[in-house]
Amino acid sequence: MNPSRIRLLIPYFGRWPFWMPFFLQTCKRNADIDWLFFSDCGTPDDLPDNVRIVPISFADYCQLVSERLGISFKPTNPYKLCDIKPALGHIHAEHLDGFDFWGFSDIDLVYGQLRGYFSEERLARYDLLSTHARRVSGHLCLLRNNERMRQAFMRVPNWQACFEDPEHRAFDEAAFSRLFIRRKNWPEALRRVADRFNPWRRTSEFNEAFSTPHARVPWLSGGFDFPDCWIWNDGRLTNNQDGARDFPYFHFITWKNAKWSGRSPDLLMQPQDLAARPSWCVTEQGFRTPDGVFTATERRAGTDDSR
Repeated sequence: MNPSRIRLLIPYFGRWPFWMPFFLQTCKRNADIDWLFFSDCGTPDDLPDNVRIVPISFADYCQLVSERLGISFKPTNPYKLCDIKPALGHIHAEHLDGFDFWGFSDIDLVYGQLRGYFSEERLARYDLLSTHARRVSGHLCLLRNNERMRQAFMRVPNWQACFEDPEHRAFDEAAFSRLFIRRKNWPEALRRVADRFNPWRRTSEFNEAFSTPHARVPWLSGGFDFPDCWIWNDGRLTNNQDGARDFPYFHFITWKNAKWSGRSPDLLMQPQDLAARPSWCVTEQGFRTPDGVFTATERRAGTDDSR
């Protein structure tokens, strides 16, 4: 049986980030998954065969959204596009012919072996697959390519007003999540019973993939001691804390917004040809070679010895 066909839809405007070569390299190593961008950023060098870019201006894209959704969509900040992620399957339905799943994704991340995580068994069972346990994961989420899931966002009350509001409303991770997960503050046993009576929840998977450290979610150990180095090696993604465990992707939003803020891309990417190499690391200092990478335990031991 042929694997399910997956296409990720990503509108992105402005300029490509400095880490784009790393992002694209990890797309390339997931050759049986497609990425479709709508962008005014031009075509990056060495674009993989499974990544395509539809050239369009931000103004024209907003007009397209308005026409497809029957609303007035006129944001001034492209960040507002995060709100319409659950509607992308409906907006771009003509680009999904022949695909079994569509999805949305951020680009401040690097992928591991996505097929190893999104197995055919799971894809056959669920219509929505979120990589967070208690909400829709805006940075990567898959939905079955049928009318029900392409139009699921229309079940959210007042979705039109939310989309037309020029301010970012986190529709993807908040209001849209509540279609699937209700009463999430109830005790887990009671919530599971309630979930059985929600048809949207019964056909969806909310499973913590531990993709985003330094967030409010405890790590695998149950605490808040997070990996400080992620290793991409010939398509596999691991870290220096969790042994040989594979991860589907690493969302480095916290480092991007804090540790990397204000630093030159030349300092954050060393050496400059690193993305083309078969192995590299993502750390608080940016993208680095694997040389000198220690496990978290070794790092702590070294710190203790230096006292």
